[in-house]
Amino acid sequence: MDTILFVKTSSLGDVVHNMPAVTDTRRRWPRARISWLVEETFAPLARLHPGVDEVLTVATRRWRSRLLSLATWQEIAATRRQLKARAFDRIVDAQGLIRSAWLARMPKGELHGYDAKSIREPVATRFYDVRHAVPRDLHAVARNRRLAALALDTDAAAPLDYGLPRPAPAAGGDVPYAVLLHGTSRVAKEWRESDWIGLGQWLSRRGLEVVLPWGTEAERIRAERVAGAIKGGRVLPRRPLDETAAMLAGAALVAGVDTGLLHLAAAYRVPLIGIFTASDPGLTGPVGAGPIAVLGGVGQYPGFARAIEAAEALLADRARG
Repeated sequence: MDTILFVKTSSLGDVVHNMPAVTDTRRRWPRARISWLVEETFAPLARLHPGVDEVLTVATRRWRSRLLSLATWQEIAATRRQLKARAFDRIVDAQGLIRSAWLARMPKGELHGYDAKSIREPVATRFYDVRHAVPRDLHAVARNRRLAALALDTDAAAPLDYGLPRPAPAAGGDVPYAVLLHGTSRVAKEWRESDWIGLGQWLSRRGLEVVLPWGTEAERIRAERVAGAIKGGRVLPRRPLDETAAMLAGAALVAGVDTGLLHLAAAYRVPLIGIFTASDPGLTGPVGAGPIAVLGGVGQYPGFARAIEAAEALLADRARG
């Protein structure tokens, strides 16, 4: 097989979840040219994977917010022309949405996707040339790998590998730090500020600098409140995703709610605490080769005392290693 296109456009966590499937594909087809179609916002992440030869971008999120603009429709037409001019031996729609299937149908090539019982939006299956049954109760990483195995003859049972090389340590980065990932897409998934402060104060007393990234204005304001209650706490400037990835990769510990950056930290095998309050970690929790503690779940709320216990164990293992 010479040319392969993955269509996994968003969101951040979904993009990270597809990386092991790309690793499996590169292992099986070492000489193939592997392309990835992704939302422009997440293109820096896709480019981090050394098995990806080419990143193609779309901007459906930005287009939806500017549908009355002539420039938007001109950009959509240009993107459509560019995709229709391309050809691949196999195309894999790992997103499984009508939108992603529509995009995946534009280039020439045999299009693979989930079957109607395996997909979130069954209408999308009408776009596919080949449909595959993949259990919906599998973790998202396993579903991506299983689909790639069926479509591209890869080995989904091989050791899990996100394929991301660890970035070189930043100059002057001698102070160990912990990252608190407090932002998430749904209020129900959030952890109380008092719990973040309790965990952060304990980490600070352990000699770790506590840093808080943010993505929205509301998250920035919350980060400032939390950091202000933690000795030496620091709110990070907003950074591109590739720089954020390097920051996570160098952390001594990461604690986060159900958010895409949590999965990125897992991909880098960083000691990790996943805090779940309204979603099932069995389906979308962090998985990886590094040390991971998962707390809570649907209808369960773990307080900061449990997070401190998990952090103490993870840091002790790190010290011994």
